Amino acid sequence: MYVADSRADAKSTTAGTTGTPARVSAVVAPTVFALGAVSLITDVSSEMVTAVLPLYLVTGLGLSPLGFGLLDGIYNGFSALVRLAGGHLADRGGGRHKWVAGIGYAVSAACKPLLLLAHTLTPIGLILAADRTGKGLRTAPRDALISLSSTPENRGRAFGVHRAMDTAGALLGPLVAFLILRATVDGYDAVFTVSFCVAVVGVLVLVLFVPGGRGSGEKGPGDSGSAGRGSATGPRERTTVGRPPRPTLRAAFALLARRDLRRITLCALLLGLATVSDSFVYLLLQRRLGVPDRWFALLPLGTAAAFLLLAVPLGRLADRVGRWRIFLAGHGALLTAYALLLTSWHGTALPYAVLLLHGGFYAATDGVLMAAASDSVPEELRSSGLALVQTGQAAARFVCSLGFGAAWTLWGDRTALMASAVALAVCAVFALRLRPGRSSVLEPAP
Repeated sequence: MYVADSRADAKSTTAGTTGTPARVSAVVAPTVFALGAVSLITDVSSEMVTAVLPLYLVTGLGLSPLGFGLLDGIYNGFSALVRLAGGHLADRGGGRHKWVAGIGYAVSAACKPLLLLAHTLTPIGLILAADRTGKGLRTAPRDALISLSSTPENRGRAFGVHRAMDTAGALLGPLVAFLILRATVDGYDAVFTVSFCVAVVGVLVLVLFVPGGRGSGEKGPGDSGSAGRGSATGPRERTTVGRPPRPTLRAAFALLARRDLRRITLCALLLGLATVSDSFVYLLLQRRLGVPDRWFALLPLGTAAAFLLLAVPLGRLADRVGRWRIFLAGHGALLTAYALLLTSWHGTALPYAVLLLHGGFYAATDGVLMAAASDSVPEELRSSGLALVQTGQAAARFVCSLGFGAAWTLWGDRTALMASAVALAVCAVFALRLRPGRSSVLEPAP
């Protein structure tokens, strides 16, 4: 893997008409690594809190399961409501993706020490909602920065590198929290304090090392052939009258008139409606194997480890064989994991197989979807366009979590999982028929 400045990347894409991809397809811009470092540090901070939050709320504060369920819903679903706002603000501000993302990271960081002061349901709910607001604000601008810093030929790899670094933080966070709880008396307070300090470091890395403004590397090297902001070529030629769309909410929603983006968004939404929450997957696995409660927190580490190992290879493969193929293959891996949980197999290899498939699902879909959607969105509305896809997917997964929980309560876990598996298979077939065009599914490299 080569590293080069995004300006140098742009110079090496001039051979686009020869039919042979330039060497830039093997380049990942420094902006991607800087954003990966920010996400790694921030995920260490956030996953420290996520790992201890259930025990803290139920055991430490004595909240009822119903109260915890409400807070968990806020924590996992609230960011879907503000992703469009984050994307629109970044585009509306003249491409200030870095600063909108920075505000999101700062808001989440500021919430960590407030958990030391909250001891009842209402203030904790407000703090978690504010934390998810920060996540929602930063996600689309951050992914837009990755997209604009990469060429169309290497976006899958760029998103794979970022997601791998992000997942490394998710892997380290619970381990750090575990060590802090073992080494201190007031364990929860120490976790929240250390989490805040780590989050501040993440914000500082963003401010100091991530370029700000299109002229500092935000603009993708050779992105669709664009030679610069004032050029008559590039993404603007894909707009209606040759004029760049104004970054308004109406222009953002008008992006759904584009056939490929509309189909990508619809497929992400439908597949999200059949994607069971991670927590339910771990609970199902615990029930099948009788995993003791004290080891339950280690199950997410299996998914994170598989995600970390597979994110870059699958991102590179998506650039070569087509992003939509890898995206659908990821859902095939998830469907296989559901099937294994439904079988009568109780072997020792079951948890490893399920967690490997679960992590492979995320590695094949998370960054790959953003890379595919980027090819269907003009540069001026890149953040808003990605936010549309993210919002639909996040809202659908939140609805699926609520529906799966209700089905589990009414019919039992196996029936609920069977219904989800059937729904996922049907949605995958539908997504295969709605496959986007060549603009978002790159041809294999010769």
